[in-house]
Amino acid sequence: MSDRATSSVETSSSDNTPRGFARIVDGMPASDGAGVSLLRVVGTPQLDFLDPFLMLDEFKNDDPGAYVAGFPEHPHRGFETVSYMKSGKMRHRDSAGNEGVIADGGVQWMTAGRGIIHSEMPEQSEGLLWGYQLWVNLPAEHKMTAPRYQDIQADGIPEVEADGIKVRLMAGDWNGTKGASQTLWPVGYLDVQLDPGVTFAHQISTTANAMAFIYRGSATSGDRVATAHQLGVLSRGAEQVEITAGDEGCGLLFMYGEPIGEPVAKMGPFVMNTREELFQAAEDFRQGRFA
Repeated sequence: MSDRATSSVETSSSDNTPRGFARIVDGMPASDGAGVSLLRVVGTPQLDFLDPFLMLDEFKNDDPGAYVAGFPEHPHRGFETVSYMKSGKMRHRDSAGNEGVIADGGVQWMTAGRGIIHSEMPEQSEGLLWGYQLWVNLPAEHKMTAPRYQDIQADGIPEVEADGIKVRLMAGDWNGTKGASQTLWPVGYLDVQLDPGVTFAHQISTTANAMAFIYRGSATSGDRVATAHQLGVLSRGAEQVEITAGDEGCGLLFMYGEPIGEPVAKMGPFVMNTREELFQAAEDFRQGRFA
């Protein structure tokens, strides 16, 4: 259990200099669910969280034995879980009666709110399973909101292509196009693919935190280079973000969001503002009070 007031503060850019990578973070091998091997990028000793993002995991394996047991029933309270599939199928079921399967390119945006129990199980016996789970914190005013579930298939996610850039918008906006998900807190979540040497540029709020996970190739921002399976945490203060692909091109997940700026108390699947609220969440789960 941890009780943290804020995430780490990154170096600020000047008003005229685009944001660049202030630090590069290596992912850490981990296991979750029923023994699913994954790479944890946010939620580690290197990067506990980057307000409002609490965790980012990549799971990628073509051995069914490494993922077939999936993520059986488990509870959540106080935040949102976002599952994005690059390849393969995953079935979601929850205690609010929601159920759905997302396949290549689909996203599930689940608001745990005051409490939900759910499972995410692979719907395949062979082939590559490749996806991501992102945890997005909620402010105190929304932590006890009613649970909700958004099941968005690949064809429901806006996609924009221009000059060597391909952007899929799960949330947020880019070049006048809005993302597919309805969010309770202002965040953006983009899948960006760049041809060699091409620059992805975006304007975001000067107060927003931002990060880019490189899943293919390499990318430069400012004077730092991030390679595959590394996270570049961007400096703060400027509106303009610029990320340039290396000689082989790159694929990256770009995430940005306004910091909530409230105390963060974490205990397993519960994220609240105080330890007392965590203990109450555990008791409510034991007493069967979740949706």
